[in-house]
Amino acid sequence: MPVFELRQGTSPIILGLPHTGTEVPAEIHDRLNDNGKILADTDWHIHALYADLLEDATSVRATFHRYVIDANRDPSGTSLYPGQNTTGLVPDTDFDGQPIWKDGCEPTQADIAHRLQTFHAPYHAALAAEIERVKSIHGIAILYDCHSIRSHIPFLFEGKLPDFNIGTDLGKTCDPAIERIAVEVTGTAEGYTSILNGRFKGGWTTRHYGQPQTGVHAIQMELAQSTHLITEAPPFAYDDNKAGQLRTHLKTILTRMEQFALASKR
Repeated sequence: MPVFELRQGTSPIILGLPHTGTEVPAEIHDRLNDNGKILADTDWHIHALYADLLEDATSVRATFHRYVIDANRDPSGTSLYPGQNTTGLVPDTDFDGQPIWKDGCEPTQADIAHRLQTFHAPYHAALAAEIERVKSIHGIAILYDCHSIRSHIPFLFEGKLPDFNIGTDLGKTCDPAIERIAVEVTGTAEGYTSILNGRFKGGWTTRHYGQPQTGVHAIQMELAQSTHLITEAPPFAYDDNKAGQLRTHLKTILTRMEQFALASKR
């Protein structure tokens, strides 16, 4: 299977989609237990949610599931959130803290090394290449990393997650104006809640590529899945009405970020 899907555009905006993939090679799928085979921690339908919102945006989408290897984790295995419950480079558990592998079939260090080379590295090579290509056109590139997660996961956070969760690693990964666009649009979106650098401050992708001093900006948007799914449980079906309303706000965010980037060239 191809490791990633690439759509090249001419906009200064690049959409990163590390967690929408559901492909699991047979030899890995056979090692998952019944709980793991549900693939519950997928960023369900996010590629559909963002499709065609910005005509000329580039997108890089991982096709493999995060249980194979997590494309938004540090390849060294270092935790993004020390001291907090989270999942690793190759998860042992799901977001509820429940095992996902059959007993005795947990990934070994050799498995992890192989998956880094086969899945993680090619995805990031493609993403890095697109960032450089876009930057060469515009002198600036904005990586907008697209994510979603269930709104209630006690293992990871208390209570209900806000609808929009903006991550910039406390303002380190992008120009303040880019952060401000996301905050303003989500903060005025009627019927939605939002937060900046709350439980999710940006994953490894955002933190790794976001180097504003070099002209590369990165921001993560983690959406509560209640904003676009019928229910946050199997079969995790897409809600066209919810999604349609949400897409208007996402389009505004991306359009305004694109306008900022194009204006910065002048």
